[in-house]
Amino acid sequence: MLPPNKRTRTQDRPGRRANVYRGAASAALAGLMLATTACGGDDAVQGATPAVPDDLECFSGSLNGAGSSAQENAMTTWIAGFQSACEDARIYYDSIGSGGGRNQFIDGAVAFAGTDSAMDPDENTDALARCGDSDTINLPAYVVAIAVVFNIEGVDSLNLSPDVLAKIFNQDITHWNDPEIAEDNPDADLPDLAITQVSRADDSGTTENFTRYLSEAAPDSWPHEPGGQWPLAPRESAQGNSGIADTVSRADGAIGYVEMSHLHGLSAANIGVGDEFVEIAPDAAAQVVADSPRREENTGEYDLALDLDYGTTESGSYPLVLVSYETACLDYPDEGEAERVKAFLKYVVSPEGQEAASAETDSTPVNDDLRESLLASIEAINS
Repeated sequence: MLPPNKRTRTQDRPGRRANVYRGAASAALAGLMLATTACGGDDAVQGATPAVPDDLECFSGSLNGAGSSAQENAMTTWIAGFQSACEDARIYYDSIGSGGGRNQFIDGAVAFAGTDSAMDPDENTDALARCGDSDTINLPAYVVAIAVVFNIEGVDSLNLSPDVLAKIFNQDITHWNDPEIAEDNPDADLPDLAITQVSRADDSGTTENFTRYLSEAAPDSWPHEPGGQWPLAPRESAQGNSGIADTVSRADGAIGYVEMSHLHGLSAANIGVGDEFVEIAPDAAAQVVADSPRREENTGEYDLALDLDYGTTESGSYPLVLVSYETACLDYPDEGEAERVKAFLKYVVSPEGQEAASAETDSTPVNDDLRESLLASIEAINS
């Protein structure tokens, strides 16, 4: 590896490095957006080109990833920054949902997966052939709150306790003027209006995180096991975070759950934590992540999947948190693929990459301690 005091190429052949502009996006960036937004349905990055570190390692060639729609806007930002600085790199990300991304990664169709639920031991076993008999590693590179969005004409603020939220999505509470909702919202003019619960139609890490929260925070009111597939016959369903946001925005009386960057002006409920109701905010979500240990079933020291405490009652915490992972092989059969994955993921977890994503999505940048562990895991990727 060349010294990190200048940007380097991670393939043998020399290549050109594009100039990085801090102003409006260039025509080349517009072409990039065609590639990334063709794989996802959300707004592309607008305005200034995302910043990159001085020691960014460029590569020549293509890198393919797929998975989490929660990461879609952040991934578009990261790709924009990397490709603006490295003109010979082409990075593609297909926002097909976490389950689809993990499946494509296991099948060898993509080099990395974006997933809101870390690979479980069975999936790691399935990926051994794809990873040259090495384990997979899960890197928590995107931390963002999950918003409970609602659309009730004349109601802009709503408090929901864990039990009430669970009963709403379990279809036990069916109208907005239900006494249990009214008790926590004495100043709201709640209508006698049917509740339309909107859930994900696809296998979703956002759904798995949301149902895990309901299971841990309201076990008496949520009788279902956590999972990426919605466990009930849905009132309404939609594909991806953007699909839920769009459906809720068009239906009076609707409620759904989306990763925070997909709010798009929708109202978000305050979530009950202990004796208070906490507004969604990056800092409140960060508090939960900082206190979370690593998962017991991790594959080894470089697997950084976390065991989140969704049932926390700590004041000021927002417990509905999504930690989205980049899943990669510890060893790749192809050296070039390993180097491309390493180069891109180093940018993703860099201060510049994290701040760029936060500015676009309201995500919570990883702290320095976690970044140090992430970089150690990325450096361990080999071929």
